[in-house]
Amino acid sequence: MTQALPPKPAARPDKVSLWRYLRLFRADILSAQPAKLYRAWMAEFRTPFFCSYMINDPKLLNLVLKDRPDDFPKSDRIGSGLRPLLGNSVFLTNGEVWKRQRRIIDPAFEGGRLRDTFPAMWAAGEAAVERIEGLATGKPVEIEEETSHAAADVIFRTLFSIPIEHDLATRVFAEFKTHQRSQPILNLAAFLPGPSWMPRFFRSETRRTARLIRDLIGRLVSDRAELIDAGTAPDDLATKIMTTADPLDGQRLSPDEMVDQVAIFFLAGHETSASALAWTLYLLATHRDWQDQIAAEAATLEPDFSNLSRLRVTRDVFREALRLYPPVPMMVREAVQDETFRERAVRPGAQIVLSPWHLHRHERLWDQPDAFDPARWQTEAAKSSTRDAYMPFSTGPRVCTGAGFAMAEGVLLLAMLVRRFRFDPVEGRIPVPVAHLTVRARDGIWLNISAR
Repeated sequence: MTQALPPKPAARPDKVSLWRYLRLFRADILSAQPAKLYRAWMAEFRTPFFCSYMINDPKLLNLVLKDRPDDFPKSDRIGSGLRPLLGNSVFLTNGEVWKRQRRIIDPAFEGGRLRDTFPAMWAAGEAAVERIEGLATGKPVEIEEETSHAAADVIFRTLFSIPIEHDLATRVFAEFKTHQRSQPILNLAAFLPGPSWMPRFFRSETRRTARLIRDLIGRLVSDRAELIDAGTAPDDLATKIMTTADPLDGQRLSPDEMVDQVAIFFLAGHETSASALAWTLYLLATHRDWQDQIAAEAATLEPDFSNLSRLRVTRDVFREALRLYPPVPMMVREAVQDETFRERAVRPGAQIVLSPWHLHRHERLWDQPDAFDPARWQTEAAKSSTRDAYMPFSTGPRVCTGAGFAMAEGVLLLAMLVRRFRFDPVEGRIPVPVAHLTVRARDGIWLNISAR
């Protein structure tokens, strides 16, 4: 029996007015794009305010992300909407500031440290299973809410050795949800060029929630600094980052800098993981054969880091879900000098749009690009595409520092949930992908959950 393709938003007409495009873009990045981007190597878009180029050509992607990343820094137009919360975090910085931050942060996420965080991930998975047991009645459950809770719990346990039920963690999680509702990723600053001192306009609720979240994170950082000074701090990610000095200048992150980094760890680590896990569970609900394979593979899973390497089917399923629903659908860089892309002149200041969403579904790069087929990851063609057309965590020097962490977390939580519960689709409730910061479902992802 032929299964329906996973949901994909309808594309807009090829030609629309600028203001229509801006309205569509603000409502949803994905459906604001024309269908031709799924087969084009490059597309140019000009407005009175800026010129942008979306690139799907693997050679250009490698040029921008791997070969000459310093010549294509992150654009401030997208990041401007996030600064009230993220400040000067590693997600928004460029140049020497970014390089210094990565020199301090990266050691916390190296391979050996991933093993150290496994017990905290496992504990968060057990807590998620316990919460969902009360919902496993065979009735519809909005699963994004549950994956958000689980992903936030992983962040707090691995960063600060506290569960999400801790008072400060609970308050950060609650205020973050309010902040998301008040501030889309794009605001006026994303479209109007101007100097860095030009005022940026944010809703009062956006500023209020950002201040409150940063104050709460500041308390966590301050408390941890006291434990570090006393020699009693737990050996978790926060301690590792706060005690690591830049090998070039010997300086550590200041308290304010640490607040910036914790804010992006929570935003990136929680929001992207929640999105990826929710979409994976939906895909498994609509593809029971793969769900049953994961349940069988995870039946003997034990709280031992070495077990992760045996979850091959689970990993392939998660990879495929990241291909179809990359949590961060688009990234924007900026040209700093004259360039030539596919015989077109690219001027300084031009926006370079990199779209994992379109790249992962590109008709010239993938066989049956819109189909859910985890078996593709065992083929040589997929291995080749992984090198050239697969970047759920970006690639090159600016690859997400927590990419390995996210893969381990996603595979582990998926295995722990599927071996305990059966997930089925809710009739008549097909989720519609939309994207602001991450790819979520317009009205949530509803699944029926029952004990396995």
